[in-house]
Amino acid sequence: MTKQIRLNAFAMNCVAHQSPGLWTHPRDRTKDYNKLSYWIDLAKTLERGRFDGLFLADVLGVYDVYAGNPDAALRNAAQTPANEPLMLIPAMAAVTENLGFGVTSNLSFEPPYPFARRMSTLDHLTGGRVGWNVVTGYLDSAARGAGKDKQTAHDDRYELADEYMELVYKLWEGSWEDDAAIRDVARGIFTDPSKVHPVHHDGSNYRLNAIHLSEPSPQRTPVLYQAGTSPRGRQFAAEHAECVFMSGPSAKVIGPRVSAIRELAAAKGRNAAEILMFSMMCVVVAPTEAEAKAKYAEYRRHISHEGALALMSGWTGVDFSTYSLDQEVRHVQNDAGRSAMDNVTRADPDRVWTVREVAEHVGIGGAGPVVVGSPEQVADKIEQWFEDTDVDGLNVAFAISPGDFEDIADMLVPELVKRGRYKREYAKGTLREKLFGAGRARLDATHPASRYRVKRSAAAE
Repeated sequence: MTKQIRLNAFAMNCVAHQSPGLWTHPRDRTKDYNKLSYWIDLAKTLERGRFDGLFLADVLGVYDVYAGNPDAALRNAAQTPANEPLMLIPAMAAVTENLGFGVTSNLSFEPPYPFARRMSTLDHLTGGRVGWNVVTGYLDSAARGAGKDKQTAHDDRYELADEYMELVYKLWEGSWEDDAAIRDVARGIFTDPSKVHPVHHDGSNYRLNAIHLSEPSPQRTPVLYQAGTSPRGRQFAAEHAECVFMSGPSAKVIGPRVSAIRELAAAKGRNAAEILMFSMMCVVVAPTEAEAKAKYAEYRRHISHEGALALMSGWTGVDFSTYSLDQEVRHVQNDAGRSAMDNVTRADPDRVWTVREVAEHVGIGGAGPVVVGSPEQVADKIEQWFEDTDVDGLNVAFAISPGDFEDIADMLVPELVKRGRYKREYAKGTLREKLFGAGRARLDATHPASRYRVKRSAAAE
């Protein structure tokens, strides 16, 4: 059976997101990121295009590695200012019926107990259409905002994350029995106390003795996304993730990462084929090749090199203001995100990047490839990308929004449908059921969360 192509829109509650400078384009509406009307229109467009989901990125700090201050990020709106993403979801859910929402939340600075309730609430309000992109952070500025001097060491953040996941699994899966909220009007009993169990946890980083405050939501645990592809990040993804997001400039970078995570997941006893892999791609499509190339050339005139390097400096922890534009990028290892540095130094042995080339590449669509052409040409390139990488879907970054997503819905989606590579209608059910099949609203038995599932009249241990 031909693999179906899944599409998420990749966005952030900020200006321009992965394309610094493109907010100056006359058709870009991300300047209105702080208006609910923008997000409602975007959600309707994505549902019209039958996108699987809207993947909302987030950062808690400012990009201040470049030149040692936030000035470049502020000048160019390089993911600054940035508003909270979770608050957008109920409004977008209210105007859609099927679109999923994957929201990023940094576990390093959020206690698990209130976070678990917040996600259960979103799962209830969306009818089971919410996912969580689990991140540990990479910006020292975020740590300083939380009262620390700098980020916890890279691998230590994942040790913290493993315990965090255990605790939220206990809350989501192990506190309430499915039929605890009986809503018995005749007897005046809303919840049967015998079916609600306290969670006891005494770990290295967290202690808790409490019941989960929310009754079971449609999915209990939200669909779990994870974006780290460093060696330690891959271990974490293989253990916990249902969907893995990765970015890289070529199939030579993405393909080995997909294989590595699938192999690690299989070694942990999980069904590796059912961990869905999404890679980032920016799509510029127009009725003809000439029109698409002209559109892309117009986009490039709005790139902010300074903004792109401010982002890249934050992603890698390397101050690119100290490099000349024609200097070769050399590998540096630190406690920032490691995948971004690997993308331009180690992952593709056939490619050497200069700082100028990094700025040009990152300037539109971030770290992924940009595919330009007619609907037929773009569909050909996407099909080849799937063949070369074994990914299951794309997180589609934009140059301008919502214009690029409107073009995909109107031009690319019909071409993919014609080829039998894209759904003609949404599947029914929760986000997890739409991704993995009917009757699978909850995590499967091979997932580590299943060991914490509540047993009738037994406390969650």
